[in-house]
Amino acid sequence: MRASLPFFLVVVMSAVALSACSSQATDQGMTASADAKAEAIYKKQCLSCHAADLRGKVGPGLQEIGSKMTEQQLFAIIQDGARGMPAFKKVLSIEEIQALSQWLSTKK
Repeated sequence: MRASLPFFLVVVMSAVALSACSSQATDQGMTASADAKAEAIYKKQCLSCHAADLRGKVGPGLQEIGSKMTEQQLFAIIQDGARGMPAFKKVLSIEEIQALSQWLSTKK
């Protein structure tokens, strides 16, 4: 019985370690997936005014927008429009606006 206790502890500790690694990989995968979704939305809806590299064309540059505005501020502007920018609440879903504002908020 005593010989099986260390084996049991090794198995339990290994399971805990593996589950932690799996959780981190899943979080990274979800982030990459969310980023890809936001980039696709950007390319379809925003690129013509803000450029492929986010430097800006008709609209302002967005390369460092996350250091100037919060995710909530970006959400409000995308949804309702502002100073020449049209509102996108009838074009994009709430989830798409959320994904886009979250992605843009990381641009610092």
